[in-house]
Amino acid sequence: MQKGWLAVLLALIFGSVAPGYAQQEAKPDPKEILKAVVKIRAVVPDYARSAKTLGTEREGSGVVIDSKGHILTIGYLIMEAETLEVVGPDGKTVTAQSTAYDHRTGFGILKTDKPLEVKPMELGKSSEVKEGDPILVATHGGEDGAMGARVISRKEFAGYWEYLLDDAIFTAPPHTNFGGAALIDHQGKLVGIGSLFTQIAIAGLGAIPGNMFVPIDYLKPVLSELIDKGQTSEPPRPWLGVNVDETHGRIFVTRVTPESPAEKAGLKLGDIILTVNKKEISGLADFYRQIWALGKAGVEVPLSILQGIQIRDITVKSADRTQYYRLKPQKRI
Repeated sequence: MQKGWLAVLLALIFGSVAPGYAQQEAKPDPKEILKAVVKIRAVVPDYARSAKTLGTEREGSGVVIDSKGHILTIGYLIMEAETLEVVGPDGKTVTAQSTAYDHRTGFGILKTDKPLEVKPMELGKSSEVKEGDPILVATHGGEDGAMGARVISRKEFAGYWEYLLDDAIFTAPPHTNFGGAALIDHQGKLVGIGSLFTQIAIAGLGAIPGNMFVPIDYLKPVLSELIDKGQTSEPPRPWLGVNVDETHGRIFVTRVTPESPAEKAGLKLGDIILTVNKKEISGLADFYRQIWALGKAGVEVPLSILQGIQIRDITVKSADRTQYYRLKPQKRI
């Protein structure tokens, strides 16, 4: 990235967003802020359940959020990691341990064995991030890992892996190294963590490439619990173990997780899910909400499915996803 990026971003993000901001208080120093964005390297054993889908060597970014060594990232980077390393702004590597992966939000937290000599990034208010706002997307690497972007959309996001956000942040142009990237507002505060490369639907224009970020406001109510206990006090949601896709209003099964409740109940690739508890489904988000409304993990989930040319009624005994995908992998015999 050209070295002139800093002046452009200062004008775009730290200057133009809030008129009079420079007269009210000192502008944040982007160079210092970016030091809090570090590299994360994870090694996952080949027997881990996520190894086939997410790989055994994962790399992304994370953000130092306190002086004790806690780093916020996207959870799939560190899930089932056997070893974790963090590379700070000085290029030095320190070992780290997984602390939490919150499947509801997608956030992951790790802690370095030795705190980094880095000023933590302050958490901002993602609720104040609006469509059209200029924003800074930053990965590890300091200036070379940062780029300016725009907030293209704030809307619901339903992921194929039984995941739902009511109000995700979508930005463009996309950053290629999006995993765990920091979304930084004009005050130099963290307002989101990078999760995906995706296509963003724009009315009248079609779809454009961009990134999806998990809003930081989802973290604030549960941060202390995740650090202290590794999980929240919320009852775990029922998990089936399917990847699904919505096409023309229908929910298609695109993958059945091995040894999952869905596999045990007889769900198969290509099945079409018609109802949940005898209620019709009006989309992917509605499918998830209907399942979660039945109770906590372990509840039985009645489904009507089209399997081949036959309509079948099956019952899936749901499970707790954290007991399947653990922070530390368990070798299975």
